[in-house]
Amino acid sequence: METKTIDVIIPTYRPGREFVHLLERLEKQSRPVRKILVMNTEKEFWNPQWEKSFPSVEVHHLHKAEFDHGGTRKRAAELTDAGIMVFMTQDALPADRNLIQNLAAALESDPEIGAAYARQLPNTSCSYVERYTRAFNYPEESSVKSRADLPRYGIKTFFCSNVCAAYKKEIYEELGGFTERTVFNEDMIYAGTLIQNGYSIAYAADARVIHSHNYSCMQQFRRNFDLGVSQAEYPQIFDSVSSEGEGVRLVKKTLGHLCRKAKFWMIPGYVMQTGFKYAGYLAGKNFRRLPEKVILRCTMNRDYWKN
Repeated sequence: METKTIDVIIPTYRPGREFVHLLERLEKQSRPVRKILVMNTEKEFWNPQWEKSFPSVEVHHLHKAEFDHGGTRKRAAELTDAGIMVFMTQDALPADRNLIQNLAAALESDPEIGAAYARQLPNTSCSYVERYTRAFNYPEESSVKSRADLPRYGIKTFFCSNVCAAYKKEIYEELGGFTERTVFNEDMIYAGTLIQNGYSIAYAADARVIHSHNYSCMQQFRRNFDLGVSQAEYPQIFDSVSSEGEGVRLVKKTLGHLCRKAKFWMIPGYVMQTGFKYAGYLAGKNFRRLPEKVILRCTMNRDYWKN
């Protein structure tokens, strides 16, 4: 049974030309989007002309101190009555006109599927190693994960990314939606709740967005610090599953790939970046032992701690 209406929700901060490209591509989708709900941080960085150029856009402004990865998206979800909510980030671009159609089709293929997330393709500036990581995390084959997959995939069972993901509103409301407050990782916290309540998550490989970053070592450290914090703050979701195994598998696969392709000079940099990632993750998992000054130096989201 098709769920009729689809709204797209996008948190923004200082949106620029890339965001305009996103709006243009959303308006040309083969399955129409009813409304593009924008949760914009700081009104001074918003261009009012966009609302005139894109009639489907509805913007709500908030201050930087009000933003929360979970709370802001939860607030946005309360503003829509669409049967399907598609959450995106401002730097993700639909790769073609069928993104929304393919996401919705995956979501509607089974009444037990509560979320479906898109495949992320590297952009033109993406580094060689990051391209491989993207292919590892977002393969060419679609799949569906359920509670039965926990022994096999561990924490990967909960994987879902709000870079581009669709949710059934009925199930979302039944389970209470995104957490009100989290430093990061609101998508996997909710995905874990879905799995634990007997629902499934679809990976729609034919729903594709262009999205990648070349993070520095310190950016990786801070990102993984916040990841570790989010897991430590929600033990009811994450303590029952293995977290490190999938990361180790990625490291081994990447090193093997670099060796096979004779990219030996890339190995030291990759090993260093991996070390920063793991150090950040461990520090985040143990954040309660750290003084506030250290936490503020480690996090990507200083306002979360100040609030």
